Amino acid sequence: MDSDIAERKAQELSGGNAFAVFNHLEVEHVEPDYAVFRLEIRPESKNPFGFVHGGLLAGMADNAAGYAAHSDGRTYVTQATHLTFIHNQAEGVIHCSGRVLHRGKTTCLVRVDITGEDGALLATGELVYFCVDPDELEKRAEEGKT
Repeated sequence: MDSDIAERKAQELSGGNAFAVFNHLEVEHVEPDYAVFRLEIRPESKNPFGFVHGGLLAGMADNAAGYAAHSDGRTYVTQATHLTFIHNQAEGVIHCSGRVLHRGKTTCLVRVDITGEDGALLATGELVYFCVDPDELEKRAEEGKT
């Protein structure tokens, strides 16, 4: 797999990734079958208990895993997500890495680990992505179907 393809796909994804921009999720590293995202915790990142919101952790996992899946240059949508939350953090920086475990013709399995500044594991899980034909996806969007 080509590093140039992975970088080009990451740039393409970043251009339309309003969710990541809004939530301050930053791409830190992308290479074939691997991606890392970074989050500097802000007040708007937190749940009512003062820790990073679980939904934001899940979104961070989906972004890191998605960029790892897309690194082959194809187009994917999230098919399934399983996350286990272990610990949380109230301040500082957290990272999420996504590594492809299996890449098939139509699906891609990616493992994610979210870690705190001290390297503590905050959450871990697996996400499955379904490879879609971009032309078919655009046609379905125009028809109002997903």
